[in-house]
Amino acid sequence: MRVIESVAEMRTARASARAPVGLVPTMGALHDGHATLVRRARAENSTVVTSLFVNPTQFGPGEDFANYPRTRDRDLRVSEEAGTDLVFAPAIDEIYPTGGTTVVDPGPIGEVLEGKHRPGHFKGVATVVSKLFAIVRPDGAYFGEKDAQQLRIIRHINRDLRFGIEIVGVPTVRAPDGLALSSRNRYLTLEQRRAAAVLYRSLRVAEQLWRRGERRSGALKVAIQETVAAEPLVSMEYVSVADSDSLNEIEVVDRLALVSLAAHVGKARLIDNMSLPAGLSPAGTGRDV
Repeated sequence: MRVIESVAEMRTARASARAPVGLVPTMGALHDGHATLVRRARAENSTVVTSLFVNPTQFGPGEDFANYPRTRDRDLRVSEEAGTDLVFAPAIDEIYPTGGTTVVDPGPIGEVLEGKHRPGHFKGVATVVSKLFAIVRPDGAYFGEKDAQQLRIIRHINRDLRFGIEIVGVPTVRAPDGLALSSRNRYLTLEQRRAAAVLYRSLRVAEQLWRRGERRSGALKVAIQETVAAEPLVSMEYVSVADSDSLNEIEVVDRLALVSLAAHVGKARLIDNMSLPAGLSPAGTGRDV
């Protein structure tokens, strides 16, 4: 495995890389969810590039940019074991050169849900992902379905900006108790970690209601909120039932819907989601070009 720190060197390496090339963009602090993305990319590509870059523009005031876990040595080990060929680990000024002012605004889809609660977050995400796409020029890019809104936004910018990259959504990797793997889980104490499992449990409660025929989004939200409220260490920030593509709220699950939530557990802010179709059983979001 080769570690690359400059844009110029990355472009040179890409020019001689065997196609197809798969990109796994990360902010480091890698866990098995990231390793799963790399393994998927490894299975489908001749060359795998994993980026390690804590992107400052997607953190708002008071968020955890300064304290976001940085575990480079472990990240390199995880990357290599999972099958990475090239690690792109640039400094901030390689991605954001002095005097640069260009920002990618994903539009209305970036202003709801996470975008509403973290203003400007998705401009930072869309900008850095567009830069990585322009630098690495991958044939495919791999993202976890845990960050459901992010995945949809990346599909939108891929379409709108005509990158022509295959965007692959990979199912959320969970701990045995259902908690979605996240770099921020390391902020949790043992007691908070136990409590955090209520998030996935609340989604499963809503899913069971849906399976029994409940289609009112309000009823599904109440079920989630009541389940989470029973765990005093967890504070709900929002719960949503939205159209799976536009992410606009819906009153009735009469189409493919995304049920998503955000909550605080100690100093960690955690998100999770599930998809509900209008038909008989939940389905994943799959892939898109």
